[in-house]
Amino acid sequence: MTERQRSGRPQFTGIHTYQDPHGRYEFRHPWGWEEFELEDERDGLIVSPEDADDETYFAVWVTALDTSVVADDLPVLREGFDAGLAKLTDLTVESSEHKTYNNIIRLERIITFTENGVRRKRRVWALYADYWQFVVAFQGSTVEEYEYWLPMGNYCFTSFNLPEALWFATDPAVYKRPGREDVG
Repeated sequence: MTERQRSGRPQFTGIHTYQDPHGRYEFRHPWGWEEFELEDERDGLIVSPEDADDETYFAVWVTALDTSVVADDLPVLREGFDAGLAKLTDLTVESSEHKTYNNIIRLERIITFTENGVRRKRRVWALYADYWQFVVAFQGSTVEEYEYWLPMGNYCFTSFNLPEALWFATDPAVYKRPGREDVG
């Protein structure tokens, strides 16, 4: 990969809102970023600022789970998430955070790792809501590309939304699922 020489910061020229066709999430990304389907029949979307660099991207990957997730599942989910990340070569965890919002769980890591001989940087969420897992990631093909595109990657993260119905489905004070004790 050739080193890019850049000056200044990337400029927003407009915003596009992507809405999942199944209504499970939405997010905004800079106008002009290319949208691609995920590989390996994964359910989600990847957007990239430059055609020549498919390793710099913002992506959302959705997986249906066999069981409903609740806040009490945080320890086991955190353990599995970290075990998966530990498989990356030369992994460095720069920051680690987890939060619960009623029964929605968000695990967040900012990491660097080596892939195909290149040092990359990624911010990733594993978000669990009811019967859904959302993996939301912003990655730079290099640490420098991550830093260059970071304002736009952060914008994608801050604009990521789950539908109101999913928030209600995970609120124990509003919705009691049959077979579960009322925790609200």
